[in-house]
Amino acid sequence: MDPTLLPSLAWFAHVAHHRSFTRAAAEMGVSRAALSQNLKALEQRLNVKLLYRTTRDMSLTEEGQRLYDTLFPALLSIKAAVRGIGESRDEPAGLLRVNTSRSAAKLLVEPHLAEFLARHPKLKLELIMDDGLANIIADGCDAGIRLGQSLAEHVTAVPISPRLEMAVAASPDYFARHGEPASPEDLARHNCVRFRHTTSGAIFHWEFSAPGEAGRDFTVEPLGNYTTNDDESMIRAALQGGGLIQHLDLALRPYLADGRLVRVLRPWCPPFPGFYLYVPSRAQMPPRVRALMDFLIEKRDTQPARII
Repeated sequence: MDPTLLPSLAWFAHVAHHRSFTRAAAEMGVSRAALSQNLKALEQRLNVKLLYRTTRDMSLTEEGQRLYDTLFPALLSIKAAVRGIGESRDEPAGLLRVNTSRSAAKLLVEPHLAEFLARHPKLKLELIMDDGLANIIADGCDAGIRLGQSLAEHVTAVPISPRLEMAVAASPDYFARHGEPASPEDLARHNCVRFRHTTSGAIFHWEFSAPGEAGRDFTVEPLGNYTTNDDESMIRAALQGGGLIQHLDLALRPYLADGRLVRVLRPWCPPFPGFYLYVPSRAQMPPRVRALMDFLIEKRDTQPARII
């Protein structure tokens, strides 16, 4: 369809709806003469007569009536769609797709799902679990959640968790039987629960920094008789006395707080930037994304800065 016809078709629909050039012109803020000339030009382009006009009255031809019967509902739908876009600028609505690591989803989003969706009843949330660093634009997502250290410099991101630490921990029963490591080198004599990355298939190497030696970071490959690609399974193994684990302190907080796990090697595990919500751009940010950002920042500010 020739898009240049659309303004004239809309003008015709207004005239036909009011059955009056005068009322239609007043509603549209144009002169009666301009409206009449526009309709004449439309009839010439379509090569069909749409209106019968006299000095005192007007009516639709059969072709004009058919065109109006199709046009008017379509224009109402367009009007509703435009109004809906305008309303969506103010109220979060529609589908919000978020690409997130599994840990971030479990720790930061899932505990508050009911509250977030209750606050925004016109919004639908879809979480895409992905432990790689996703291209949220290519994947059709509105936002992503990742650790700050893994984000590219060009993305727009805000912190949604406190600074974190990688905590090394095991059950009191395990330490009663095997003793506590005094340094990462001692891990070679301990059973460690190993984590395999789902995306790359690589075994996660435990991360440490030498106390008092800024910049001397190193990793240790854990050795042990159990490997899993699920962090909850890793925690359960540690709770059963199966060995040491290294995991985000935020994930281990309840077990450290009630004594089911005991933390070791803390001086070797300094804090680092936590989880960030990242978006393609701050410009014209949709209300649904802004709502999630504000909500997660609110929840971040209720978290203690340092975990037990």
